[in-house]
Amino acid sequence: MFNTLNNQDDHSLVANAFGFLRFPLHFQPYNSQADWVITGVPFDMATSGRAGARHGPAAIRQVSTNLAWEQNRWPWQFNLQDRLNVVDCGDVVFQFGDAQDMCNQLQSHAQKLLQAGKKMLTFGGDHFITLPLLRAHAQHFGKMALLHFDAHTDTYANGSKFDHGTMFYHAPNEGLIDSTHSVQIGIRTEHDQDNGFTVLDAAQTNDRSVDDIASQVKHIIGDMPVYLTFDIDCLDPAFAPGTGTPVCGGLTTDKALKILRAMQSLNIVGMDVVEVAPSYDHAEITALAAATIALDMLYMQAAKIKR
Repeated sequence: MFNTLNNQDDHSLVANAFGFLRFPLHFQPYNSQADWVITGVPFDMATSGRAGARHGPAAIRQVSTNLAWEQNRWPWQFNLQDRLNVVDCGDVVFQFGDAQDMCNQLQSHAQKLLQAGKKMLTFGGDHFITLPLLRAHAQHFGKMALLHFDAHTDTYANGSKFDHGTMFYHAPNEGLIDSTHSVQIGIRTEHDQDNGFTVLDAAQTNDRSVDDIASQVKHIIGDMPVYLTFDIDCLDPAFAPGTGTPVCGGLTTDKALKILRAMQSLNIVGMDVVEVAPSYDHAEITALAAATIALDMLYMQAAKIKR
């Protein structure tokens, strides 16, 4: 199921330049001691714009080595690995050109990890990968809230079966998420305003304070289990040009990170970062933004643990 190296036991797992942030590579993550498992999904068959997000996981991992030197990451002031055990299990492998097989393989992988008591941080790939992940998480946690950063709501009903603009149309209909307890941040494209989601568009998100936004989001979500998904095109193209469907007028990296950090008290049960397309990137700034966001997502979880 995964691209593997011949690691014989846990003692052979060492810091490396291949896993995200040089975390240990572990290709039997279900049997590991990990709290969180990083998985790549090199899939972009559901794109409606520019293809290339299949190379996102590799780009995020590669640039993440630039973040690995900081033991106590600013502004958290503690070492992530003192509180969380994180491993990178490589990429899901599926039959080339078979989107349904990708769904089956990814959902099966996620179900096995969750049943083993692990949590997931997943790198896309295009945003469609979130749907099979939601199906697996809902089986384990029940109906969830969705915290969604994006330029698009992805609630469109007119797409094909495999379409990166339809996941959050299907997810409520399948009973995976509760739209009335879900929030979409950074939206700046046409969407149905009566589908139950709370939409904080990019203009108001940029103008409002982080504390004000966080207070509203926490009130809407409450204590529900939350799936956190971050489409990199939530950021303005000035900060993330390397994506398939860039939209001007988005968030700065600074604003997005501050909002994320304000959400650490939420009951987040799964996370992903998607839609990095490195062939359109410049100086790796999109991949670096994605890697930084992913790292802060992990710090959000570690901050809850006192050691």
